[in-house]
Amino acid sequence: MTRIGFHASHEQISPAALLHDVQHAEKAGFAMAMCSDHFSPWSARQGHSGYTWSWLGAALATTNLTMGCVSAPGQRYHPAVAAQKIATLSQMFEGRFWVALGSGEASNEHITGETWPRKEVRDQRLDECVDVIRRLLAGEVVSHDGLVTVDRARLWDLPEQQPKLLAPVVSTQSAARVASWADGLITVLQPIDDLRRVIDSYRDAGGRGDLALQLHLSWASSEDEAESIAHDQWRSNVFGAPVSWDTETAEAFDLVSDKVTVEQVRESVRVSSDLGRHREWIHELAELGFDDIYLHHVGQEQRAFIDAFGSEVLPGLAASHDRQA
Repeated sequence: MTRIGFHASHEQISPAALLHDVQHAEKAGFAMAMCSDHFSPWSARQGHSGYTWSWLGAALATTNLTMGCVSAPGQRYHPAVAAQKIATLSQMFEGRFWVALGSGEASNEHITGETWPRKEVRDQRLDECVDVIRRLLAGEVVSHDGLVTVDRARLWDLPEQQPKLLAPVVSTQSAARVASWADGLITVLQPIDDLRRVIDSYRDAGGRGDLALQLHLSWASSEDEAESIAHDQWRSNVFGAPVSWDTETAEAFDLVSDKVTVEQVRESVRVSSDLGRHREWIHELAELGFDDIYLHHVGQEQRAFIDAFGSEVLPGLAASHDRQA
């Protein structure tokens, strides 16, 4: 049965409010949660960007949910420090934490002042970071000289259960490339045929583990309001590579998204005031084989969304699965 989770968007909501939101999501019936790991939002209108790793400690301690985040080691985070953070959360909350390791975006990584590498170099750097992190989590003393440098690093506190290291991907090429190291795959909403090709590419290359999807959606009591929320909050996020990879500031994202239409936003966000329509969309995505689907209402106010989906959408999805079984 596909599990339905809550996505906590640090770019859009303050850490304190987001902590209450994830606690409320658990009470409403969401089975798990994930969050972003940004230094900068995608838009000045979003206006937030709390430190994910502090927030995760509080969220894991005050809920019983399994949680994870998408993070980029190699520039903003040294891989040994990333491994220490992963190990600490995993040791405190055994079996409840995972992380998806990506190659990053300039909007978060440029703050170090280092050169932003070409994509193929970032991919190679990620591979090195994953190797370093895995070896540290296995208890090794690690030294490494390459695109990242590590000198005799060792983690002194390790979890009994190894946390899953997932791969966040969008393209079929990336899905095939990460299959050699990933414990599972997580992707974002795309056309159904594109999602099917990503899954096939990952599995055909030997990819193992669960498949997860982050589903951007917008719901409100009226269609106009749902559209307005999506257009206001998510029009800076409709761009593919290289814009999404290489744009450095929230102000620059606002500039390039100034002419984005509601119709363009609808290509990346499921927009409807009809809860039944949202349930159908989620069911369609689950049928592709996703084990986990994380719902991200792109609005800044989450309570009404959590209540409505908790009472009207999640039970309907469970009932549909039971009928099929």
